[in-house]
Amino acid sequence: MDNNSGLMSGLYTLSEWIMKFSITNLLWILFNLPIVYLLFTILFVEQIETIFFLLIPVILLLPFIFFPATTAMFAMVRDWIMKDEGVNHLIKKYWGYYKENYKRSVGIGLLLTAAWVIWAADVYYFHEKNSAMMILFIIMGILLLVFSINLFSVTVHFHLKFTESLKNALLLTIGSPILFIAVAMSSGLVIYVSFNVFRFIIPFLTGSLIAFLSFSAFYRNYLKIMAKKTE
Repeated sequence: MDNNSGLMSGLYTLSEWIMKFSITNLLWILFNLPIVYLLFTILFVEQIETIFFLLIPVILLLPFIFFPATTAMFAMVRDWIMKDEGVNHLIKKYWGYYKENYKRSVGIGLLLTAAWVIWAADVYYFHEKNSAMMILFIIMGILLLVFSINLFSVTVHFHLKFTESLKNALLLTIGSPILFIAVAMSSGLVIYVSFNVFRFIIPFLTGSLIAFLSFSAFYRNYLKIMAKKTE
């Protein structure tokens, strides 16, 4: 009976976690639906001019849709890691975090969207002209990805001014090698597996899993810093 009870308890806990990841990821996609629709449309377009035309509304929507939705997702996984919360009221909590962090997320989104657009334009321009520059831009892209993810973690964990959030995320990105490697490798692995091996997990797991793994690494790093300060 004890073994059966332990097995049932383990299965229940696993199903709870699967539900939390899936519902949060689906909410994230739902809130990003206009962007998802435009990106899906781009997949079936062959003319380069049409692709650029469709990318314009995507870029314009990113600060106002993608970044608030992603901040809310990071706030959700923060609760799971710090409070070990169950599956109750997931939709209500997500919407609450979306509204609570909306203005801050838009400000972050405007800055990061500009940075990513500049990076993408440079990659497009140099990808066939200068292989050495491409290596540099790949490194810059990884740095920007980790910085963006760390900024989400900083935003939901601390109530800082905009400039302070940017400063802290930058310091974490360049000053914490273990955190940098953990965020870069876990995010890269999830993205690779999602788009090249198990594409069916994209609607149910990809975004929330990246957020969970990244914030877990961020929080462990934060606890280590706090422990050193109290020594």
